Amino acid sequence: MTWWPRTLLVRTFLLISLLIFVTVATWLTLFTLAEREPRARQLAQLTVSVVNLTRAALIAADPVKRHGLLRELAEREGVRLYPAEPGDQIDVLPERPFFRIMRDAAQAQLGPDTRFAAAVNGQQGIWVSFSIDEEGAQAQPGDDDFWVMLPGERAEHDLPLVWLAWGGASLALALLVTWLIVSRVTLPLRALARSAHEVGHGRHPQPLAERGSIELQHLAEAFNRMSEDLRHNEAERAEVLAGISHDLRTPLARLRLEAELSINDITARDAVSADIEQMDEIIAQFLDYARGEADETAELTDVNVLVAQIAGVQPRNAALPEITLGELPLTKAHPKALNRALTNLIDNARKYGGDSSNGHALSVETCSENNAGEFILIDVLDRGPGIPESETDRLKRPFTRLEIARSNASGTGLGLAIVERIARLHGGTLALLPRPGGGLIARLRLPVSR
Repeated sequence: MTWWPRTLLVRTFLLISLLIFVTVATWLTLFTLAEREPRARQLAQLTVSVVNLTRAALIAADPVKRHGLLRELAEREGVRLYPAEPGDQIDVLPERPFFRIMRDAAQAQLGPDTRFAAAVNGQQGIWVSFSIDEEGAQAQPGDDDFWVMLPGERAEHDLPLVWLAWGGASLALALLVTWLIVSRVTLPLRALARSAHEVGHGRHPQPLAERGSIELQHLAEAFNRMSEDLRHNEAERAEVLAGISHDLRTPLARLRLEAELSINDITARDAVSADIEQMDEIIAQFLDYARGEADETAELTDVNVLVAQIAGVQPRNAALPEITLGELPLTKAHPKALNRALTNLIDNARKYGGDSSNGHALSVETCSENNAGEFILIDVLDRGPGIPESETDRLKRPFTRLEIARSNASGTGLGLAIVERIARLHGGTLALLPRPGGGLIARLRLPVSR
């Protein structure tokens, strides 16, 4: 049902409009059925009266003056009289309920020998036969049979234009009021959907206005309370982890100093220092994941400049990646969050990307997805063992690592989870794709927002 509209506003409006149309059509049908029989009987009575008066006039009139009488009936009443001939071509009346009621009612008064026709010899109208044979007359049967024709307009029934105009105006007014009512009902729901979208991206929207019907007020109140609880929980979590980080980094600093002063073996001292640095990095990753990015204000950003700055930072004992920058439009982004995401992806590629001696093991590329420039692609490519396609979604979850493919991994398993959350914050996605020739492509796909 791809043709069926997806918005509640349009669906409700169409359903109510359909109900109005069905109601109007039902009312018109009932009106037509209610007035059909009285109108058919009225036409039958008119037909009987015309036939009886015409027969009486013909019988009573002087044969010399009959021609003038027939002309006067035709001019004043639209009634025409023709003699019935044996070879007349007759079209019977349609077998519709209206004509059936009219014919039965007229025959009950004119007699069963009365004939009815919709056309005689190709001339349209309401045709009724009668005879002026007098008792004891020596004429042959049918010599005094006649057809009287009434105008066909007497059987037609058109709704007056005034009725149609008022009916159309009433229908248009009903549809307009329906649209206003439905739009007022769905307006708070659209606001709720926008706020829920913000919450889903880790942001904290302004509280919804708690107005409207009781049900909508309760819904807005419950959503505001949920959003506030989430904000408090996130703040408390960040505060707890910040406290833990502070408490852990103090003894780590003492351990680092103690190692420098007390351990004479250079190899052992470097190993202890490396372990301390690794623990410090793990604590930093926990803080990054707990901190969130919702409080940072989005600003117009040149993504190419940001990528060049991040990729151009050369850590100790690490080679710089190959950088290929495409033409990108300026877009609104959260620079600090995007910096953190790209740093995680590049560090991840450095850990697992293999030896740089086999061509550029690590590369960073940017481009627009299509000519319209609606999406920006940021690819971080390595030459490591890659990731099985069945594991890509699982590895985006927190505290998840792929031990089989990357057995030398160290860390918390939060790096890709942080990148995934930052991608959602920008309304984008993170994809882990196989690289042609071996390796992995970590692709950030971000919509352009101006």
